[in-house]
Amino acid sequence: PLNATEDRVAGGIDFSLAVRTGARAMQQGLLARAHNGFLYVDEVNLLDDHIVDIILDAAASGTNRIEREGISFCHEAQFILVGTMNPEEGELRPQLLDRFGLCVEVSSIHDIEKRILLMEKKEAYDADPERFSKQYQSDAKTLSDRIIQGKKLLDQVAFPEDLRAFVADLCSSSHVAGHRADLVIEQAASALAAFCGNTRVGMDEVTQVASFALIHRKRDPMPPPPPPDHDQNQESNKENNPQTETDPPPPPSSENGPDKQPEDAEDTRPPEEIPPEEQAKEPEETDTSEPENAGDDSARDKVLEKIFEIGETFRVKPFTAPKDRMLRRGSGKRSRSRTAAKQGRYVRSTLPRGNPDIAFDATLRAAAPYQMQRKNASGLAVILKDRDIRKKIREKRIGNFLLFVVDASASMGARGRMSASKGAIMSLLLDAYQKRDKVAMVTFRQQEAWVNLPPTTSVELAGKLLAEMPVGGKTPLSAGLVKGYELMKIHLLKEPEARPMAIVITDGRGNVALGSQSPVKESLALAKKIAEEKCIQFIVVDSESQGALTFGLARKLAENLNARYFKIQDLKVNHLVDIAKGGLL
Repeated sequence: PLNATEDRVAGGIDFSLAVRTGARAMQQGLLARAHNGFLYVDEVNLLDDHIVDIILDAAASGTNRIEREGISFCHEAQFILVGTMNPEEGELRPQLLDRFGLCVEVSSIHDIEKRILLMEKKEAYDADPERFSKQYQSDAKTLSDRIIQGKKLLDQVAFPEDLRAFVADLCSSSHVAGHRADLVIEQAASALAAFCGNTRVGMDEVTQVASFALIHRKRDPMPPPPPPDHDQNQESNKENNPQTETDPPPPPSSENGPDKQPEDAEDTRPPEEIPPEEQAKEPEETDTSEPENAGDDSARDKVLEKIFEIGETFRVKPFTAPKDRMLRRGSGKRSRSRTAAKQGRYVRSTLPRGNPDIAFDATLRAAAPYQMQRKNASGLAVILKDRDIRKKIREKRIGNFLLFVVDASASMGARGRMSASKGAIMSLLLDAYQKRDKVAMVTFRQQEAWVNLPPTTSVELAGKLLAEMPVGGKTPLSAGLVKGYELMKIHLLKEPEARPMAIVITDGRGNVALGSQSPVKESLALAKKIAEEKCIQFIVVDSESQGALTFGLARKLAENLNARYFKIQDLKVNHLVDIAKGGLL
């Protein structure tokens, strides 16, 4: 059950024995009782993380070791882990998902006759459970006998080499992470063959079990690389046709001028040979960036802007702020936090201060070993002293404050970056709605940054502003970071217990500085300074196109912000690789 405590799962001190005799002895938990059997977890996706860790450790090692309350104990714990869940209530942690060998989806029955039959059987069971069960005893006995016979036959089952190759190819084409899927399919197909009385696995057995082994492991393939740039095609043509190298280049058009390159040309030098100030320049910006006469207001108004549609949305991987010791009030569904309210799940106990929320179980456990020494004529069954008192530490989920800092410069319009970025932002906004988060949005383009959306719980309003957000001009990354930091500080002054998280979506190629430094160096220095504010968590989503030439400036920005770093495709929930263990839980 979801409210199972650590001592009931792993085991702990035998309280009744301690009260009677004063001796400390071990009371086994559910893991010991599940040895050589099944351990069933209801709503496994909602189980507390520390309980899940205990179960996973025991399932992987086959033993359960207990070190607590002055007792050291170890016992075997070999069991089959079975879990049920409702995906609408939250996804399963990636670390736990792959541990389940087979997955079966259960859906509602829509056939009218079957629904009527279901109601009739439920009524018959409620009226006389024993009589109802006897109707199926014969079928259950037949099934049990087949399982026993199949178990005896299992060691004799052979798995052909050509089927192994088929299984390996099937798993590879499904883009599964690791090799557990291959092993599970082989084991399950062998078990099914033995159950059917066969000593050789056939294609039928493999195809029957493959869907159950792959349904929760399949991943989307990595996106293909972008098409080669115009200049790269020219270089390739030169290699294939050396005689063209002697041909003179075409004269520059009057539009570009003698010193300007075509708008679609890209610098093919390796990133390490390009100075930082040149790295910041985005080739696609030339048609929409600031005119040369930047001081002229009328010229600035001529910057071309474009509105891109929102790209494909997806379910995002779960992410939370790291735990701390601050007591908070409030509600939500994202991050776990200690709470000062007498609500939330009781997770552990500690020594009290002031007027405590007394943990009776922990108090009795603390007093139990001393009852033989404290017996007197009072006739009390249990004698407590002040030093025995323990208070409850409660934990509940709360919402976060999510600030989106979005690059809306012209470079984001190239190669569909903005549509993909808007799709990622909308996906995060939908996730924020489900988790009851507050959201805000800062965008930066041209020469400055704006607060497009002050802190609000209206994700619908945020989505509307996102859809209408224009793109164009230069990339004032430094201004965006400063504006986002200022908004965070204001929110923290109003709500000191808030758990703010800034999600910066950019390629990191700033080309407008606030001071005299180069734009790239200035933005990285600002990021390092902002990262000193420990109460703000950062996530950087890299929107740079993944081709032969990448600058990696968004990754450097993430390093300076002490932020978790993702590419857009890494945010998808079906991307099973756990990129940031400990942060993405």
